[in-house]
Order: sequence, then structure tokens, then C-alpha cells
Amino acid sequence: MKKKLKVLALFDAIRPTGINEDLTAELKTDDWKTEAGVLAALRDLGHTVEHLALFDDLDLLRQKLQSFAPDLIFNLADQFRNNRAFDQHIVSILAMYGVPFTGCGSTGLTLCKHKGISKKILSYHRIHTPAFVILARGRRIARPRQLRFPILVKPLKEEASLGISQASFVENDEQFKERVQFIHEKYDNDVIAEEYIDGRELYVSILGNHRLQVYPVRELVFSEVPPDEPKIATYKAKWDEDYRKRWGLQNQFAEGLEPALVRHIESVCKRIYHLLTIDGYARLDLRLTAANELYFIEANPNPILAADEDFALSAMKTGLSYPQLIARIVRQGLTTGRD
Repeated sequence: MKKKLKVLALFDAIRPTGINEDLTAELKTDDWKTEAGVLAALRDLGHTVEHLALFDDLDLLRQKLQSFAPDLIFNLADQFRNNRAFDQHIVSILAMYGVPFTGCGSTGLTLCKHKGISKKILSYHRIHTPAFVILARGRRIARPRQLRFPILVKPLKEEASLGISQASFVENDEQFKERVQFIHEKYDNDVIAEEYIDGRELYVSILGNHRLQVYPVRELVFSEVPPDEPKIATYKAKWDEDYRKRWGLQNQFAEGLEPALVRHIESVCKRIYHLLTIDGYARLDLRLTAANELYFIEANPNPILAADEDFALSAMKTGLSYPQLIARIVRQGLTTGRD
């Protein structure tokens, strides 16, 4: 029989909370489907589970660790005071408390969050990335001449395609300047502008610390987008169901990839995972050109774990049940060295 653990499921909240906050209503909503699914899976596995939602009071965590004394923290907290830039700081605090936790550590989160740093590291190691430039707030907006149109203009440190729309795809200097200015002002964020890579949008899910399991490749398919139109994973393309239906956008398992190409994709993704010091689990976003050249777009440590999202669907394609996937993530959390 597998060892039963005391597991604290750590969430983030959008308002101040108490140590024994009743989250029954929230856990029935679609926004909380990941948290509800993970709690149910942990209980199915026989673990003793408590949860804590954090908004702005870290002392609640100290109190909970003292009163419950968990063997493991199942970390689903990726923001503090509604700010996603704090995800790496949350796990730094968990590491300092010395309680094992699931998912990625602070170094991997920091490197992946800064899209420019992650691309510089990978370029150095000869992994294809789009040519790019970083444009800081408060500086003169100028496109380097070697950066060729069309260009995608994105917030440097946002996630889930926030700040990416059809207007992010720019084809001249006027559009370029306008979009950079818009992101600086609206998102209070520096900008990464990178050459648009025309190709298939692939998502590769990986679990592990040293020995890695690469799950079957998923793809965002743009079936109703005309051939000459840009195919980009905008915020609406990911999260707006009406928009997705209108343009025939579907996340599905990638079809027609030769076995040798799949092996190449898996090998490159393992290298990326290790080079960016990711541990736990992650989803890598890639572009595959018509000539089968693979380009790294971004890495997402601790991706959404809901049973109907890409990471879990990829894992379950290999025959795992959802609770078995959660059990593997728990096991990884217990065996990750954080010092």
C-alpha cells in the first residue's frame, strides 16, 4: 500500500481570506476547476488534505504549516495580491520553510517568466528561437534594422497570452511603435518583439526532475483562418469559446508527425527543460515550420492542471488516469532537491 500523506493544497485568491476560508462556492465554478479536480484526486488517493487560499497575508501560511504540519504542499498558487510576478517568490518562501512542494522551483520560474532571458539561454545553446528585441518602458521605441517584419509584439513577462491580440501582429514601423506603446501603457510591462514564425503551433507537456517523461504532442489548429492570415495564439484564441468556434480553433493531438520528427521534438524539449532548470512539470510552446524546423516560443512551468486542459490530456493519452497523474506530481514534489 502506498504511503498516505498529509497534503496542503495551496491556492491563490482574488480577495483577502481567512485560515479556514469556506471555498465551497468557488470550487463549484469553472474558474476553480483545477483546484477542485486536484483536491478530489488527492482524496481519491487516500491522502489527508487541507487547503489554503492566499491573497495578501503570508502569516496564514505560517499558521497553517504549524497547525496542520503537512508532508507536502501541492502548490497551485501563482499570484499574490493579484500579481503573477510573485509566483517565483511564493515558491522561494515554501523552500525556506523546508516543506516539500510540487511543481517548479524559483530559478526555473524566474528564467521562464522573462521571455528574453529564456530565449538568450537557448540561443546560446543553438536551439532555434525567433530573432527578438526587448523594449523597456521609458526608453525611445525603435526597431533594430535586422528585425524583419512581420513581427509579434508581446508583454515581456505576462502569461496565458495576456496582451496578445491580432493587433500584436505588426507589418510596418508605425504599427510597431503603436503596439509597443500600447503594451507599455496598458500592461505596465516591458515588451518583447520577435519575428513571426509561420508554422504549426505545438504544445509539449513534460513531467519530471532528472528523468523526464514527454507526453504526446498537442497542437492548436486554426482550421477556419485563411491561409494568408497570421495564425497566432492570442488571448481570445485560448480563452474565448465563441471566438474559437468562429475561427475553427481547436486544441487536439498533433497529426501526421513522422516518428523521427517526434523523437527530435522530444529530444529538443528535454534539453530546453534542463537548460531552463525546470523541475516538476511544464508545457513548452513551439512552432514547427513547413521545412520541419522547430522554434522555441516559450516555456510554461506549472501549467494549468485541469483534466480537460492540454497537460492532463497529454498525460492521460498514455493511459494514466487523472488521479494517477496527480500521484506522479506528488511523487516528483517529494523527491525534488531544493537546496
